Parts: sequence; C-alpha cells; structure tokens
Amino acid sequence: MKSLDDALDALIPAPFGFVGVRCYEAGHELQFLLHALPLKANPDPRARAIAEQVAAYLQDPHMAWQEITPNRGTPFQLRVWQAMREIPVGETRTYGQLAAATQSGPRAVANACGANPLPLFNPCHRIVASNGLGGFMQGIDGGLNIKRWLLAHEQAAR
Repeated sequence: MKSLDDALDALIPAPFGFVGVRCYEAGHELQFLLHALPLKANPDPRARAIAEQVAAYLQDPHMAWQEITPNRGTPFQLRVWQAMREIPVGETRTYGQLAAATQSGPRAVANACGANPLPLFNPCHRIVASNGLGGFMQGIDGGLNIKRWLLAHEQAAR
C-alpha cells in the first residue's frame, strides 16, 4: 500500500485513468494517474471545488476555470504558466514559440512544464515539440497517451 503521504484529497475518474488533487497549506497540486491512489480520511474541503472544475473540464474543455493559486514556482515558471493559460483550447504552441513569448529558451520552458503543479489549469499539454508531440509528465510511463487524449479532447470540442 502507498504511504499516507501519497493519499489524495480528491480523485476524479478520467478516460485515461484519474486526476488526483492534493491540497497543502500554501496551495494545491493536480496529478495525472493511471491508477487510483487512496484518499485521505479527512480530505481538505478546498479540494472539492478543484475536483468539480476538473470534472467539468473532462466533460467540456471550454469550461471557464476559476483561479487556482499556485503553491510554488519561480518568477520565470509563473510567467511560463501564465503564457500557457493564454493558449486557446484546441490550439498548441511549440516549446520554441513559448520560449520566444517568455524571452527564454525551449529547454527552460520544458523545465517549467515539468515543474507545473497544476496541469489542466496551466495547460502544459498544449506545448509540443517542433517535430512532434514532445514530452509530458517528465517521461512517466503512460504520460504521452494522456497528452494525446487531452489534445484530442480539446480538438474534438473546437
């Protein structure tokens, strides 16, 4: 069994597995999962509103996200995550395009994507390589299939 530290505040079923929500004193985190993790005995009540938004997105990617405060991030990461939120649903940008928009480099953008605590809200799945899909979830097994599903979900809703 997983440790208590792995327990979630909310777990949302998704076509690719699950989306987990963890709440911390200073913020929140979303996690894509292929398998369910246990829920906390006393989940943080803030998780419910976030879980409702995730469930709404899975039904309609055009839903309007309510602000979710990031719990961490350097000024550069916050700038990249903001730029991600400006990409319309159903569209993508390359790492290079986002790098130009944030006056940085493609590898720095990729690192900010990997550090993103709030995927979906900061839609890092919309960032692709110039020659294909690029990476996702820092190479975790099944991550690219989740990225493909998210992009197809948004394309179908255009």
